[in-house]
Amino acid sequence: MRHRRTGKIFGRSPSHQRALLRNLATALILTERDEDDFDTKEMAPKVAGRITTTAPKAKALRPFVERCITIAIKGNACAAKANERGTQAEHGSPAWKKWREGEGWKEWANLSSKSVAARRQLFQILNSKEAVSILCDKIAPRFVNRNGGYTRIMKLATPRLGDGGDRAIIEFVGENDSRKKKAAPKVPSVE
Repeated sequence: MRHRRTGKIFGRSPSHQRALLRNLATALILTERDEDDFDTKEMAPKVAGRITTTAPKAKALRPFVERCITIAIKGNACAAKANERGTQAEHGSPAWKKWREGEGWKEWANLSSKSVAARRQLFQILNSKEAVSILCDKIAPRFVNRNGGYTRIMKLATPRLGDGGDRAIIEFVGENDSRKKKAAPKVPSVE
């Protein structure tokens, strides 16, 4: 019986399932690299922040990636608060020693340790330093004012050629997405 065992299995062992999600998430995040970071121009994705996979894998990947983005956003918030409580004094100077002995240093150390812990947790999940740095430096700042829903899944009409599997595109939601704005209802004026 599968008591309390949720999620898709995909015909794989649990370690293989984790590796599959880790690799898909890393591939999605690494598409956000600059074009100069790719070996050749052909290796660069046509659209940054988008990969094509099967529909069930995309559905399983979505909460995995969104959890990673949430961890990165919280870590970045702690890092920003730590920078506010930091000091500009040179290391070893009397001003720095005074700050180091005060309450400001304790708050700074507590907040910066939380941001480091978030990056370490992301590295444990993704197992790629490059993906963690892209996630924390490029992707998470875009979604600071958003409460979830960082990705979207669009099903493709044509199935995969080899086995006829349903294909889907999973991508990050962009800031400049075109949204249809509803026109204001025309209210007849009474004269």
